[in-house]
Amino acid sequence: MASEREGDIDSRDWVGPVLQKGSVSEAVVGAIRELNLGTRVVDRGAYVRVLSYRRCRVTREAIERRTGEPFRLPSDLELIMSSFKGNFDVSDDEAVWDLATTLRSPRRGT
Repeated sequence: MASEREGDIDSRDWVGPVLQKGSVSEAVVGAIRELNLGTRVVDRGAYVRVLSYRRCRVTREAIERRTGEPFRLPSDLELIMSSFKGNFDVSDDEAVWDLATTLRSPRRGT
């Protein structure tokens, strides 16, 4: 999993998950990179911070293509996601982190 140093990124307008390292998180990172051009990954040792500019989206289908196994949203993602940055909205088919304010009360991360 290619990564960069956190100091290399001005992350104010960047959003995304913080994932515990492992094979499933590698599949999630790959799926995020496929769907979000310019995604950056900061390796922090035991976890990785995934950052996309203003909006980060991942689909169950894209993750399953990489794992070759069923992936349940939100439960399987929540097992490896220790934190996130931005507003978080999740359904059975996709997870989205963004800066946009919504009328619903989204989960908020740091």
